[in-house]
Amino acid sequence: MARARLLAPDPGRGSGITTLLPQSTVSPLYAISRRMLLAFSILASTVLVVYLDRAGYRDSNGDGVDLLDAAYYTTVTLSTTGYGDIAPFSDSARLVNILIITPLRVLFLIILVGTTLEVLTERGRMVLQLKRWRSRVRDHVVVCGYGTKGRSAIRVLLGEGTPAERIVVVDADRTTLEEARAAGFVVVAGSSTRSEVLREAQVSRARAVVVATDADDSAVLTTLTARELSTSVTISVAVRESENAHLLRQSGANSVVVSSETSGRLLGLSASAPLIVDVVEDLLTSDAGLALLERPVHQEEIGKGLRFVADPVLAVVRDGAVIPYADDRAWSLRAGDRLICVRARPATPDVESLT
Repeated sequence: MARARLLAPDPGRGSGITTLLPQSTVSPLYAISRRMLLAFSILASTVLVVYLDRAGYRDSNGDGVDLLDAAYYTTVTLSTTGYGDIAPFSDSARLVNILIITPLRVLFLIILVGTTLEVLTERGRMVLQLKRWRSRVRDHVVVCGYGTKGRSAIRVLLGEGTPAERIVVVDADRTTLEEARAAGFVVVAGSSTRSEVLREAQVSRARAVVVATDADDSAVLTTLTARELSTSVTISVAVRESENAHLLRQSGANSVVVSSETSGRLLGLSASAPLIVDVVEDLLTSDAGLALLERPVHQEEIGKGLRFVADPVLAVVRDGAVIPYADDRAWSLRAGDRLICVRARPATPDVESLT
């Protein structure tokens, strides 16, 4: 019975910000129930031992020891109360107390004290784990928004080999956070437009930020905030309306995807050439078929044209700029160029996938 554990807000951090670390752990209710069952088992076993040897015990009122007296003696003995009104007097009863009841008393106390200490120290342990995560996290990807776009982006990241522990999800919806937590991601609760929330997600040390919020205004504010926290992080943003794309680029986004226009183009193509849409969908699917890939130019390809490249090339990346296939500059490859090409999956180890 395992589930990820919710970490309470850390004192001294931004108000309303909660961080969740995914980890496999036993449910507290299950752990306590298991220990209680073990304690009652010890109690019942001891009652049985005392009752079977009841002739070796003496009650102060002189009427002998029955089952109730055995249970009474067991409870006061295991709890170390020890009133002394019932006591072992035979050699066998005393030997049983030495070899059986005393070890069971110690085990019973360990269970009770251990459960209490675990409850008392749980909060401190969670705070230490959270501080350790903050100090160690590096080169991770922060995904702002865990809706349809955010989930799709994470599936691609996982398909490319990004470990789940290097993905941090930022969202304000608690139900959505539970889903992300259950999927094994570190989650920061709060609006991605707030600098303290993105600071808690360690954007300053991230390698990329994916902005997949539902509203364009939130996307713009998130981009501005992320760029303010880090001048070097790569920011990719999804936006609904094309008229807002230039605002995002001015805000510091490295790449902007206009979701509504992209969907519209695909719908238009599907009316006249549905097979083209199938190919595009295949390129955008990361688990099978064709894939869009980015790789460095090989030594033997330098100075040659695109027709001498084994993989079909769509564009050349040179000095941070994309040169289309039809541009004459793309037909003389240089050292340091990168090629955006198409290749069938599975990809070779030296290739960095774009999808």
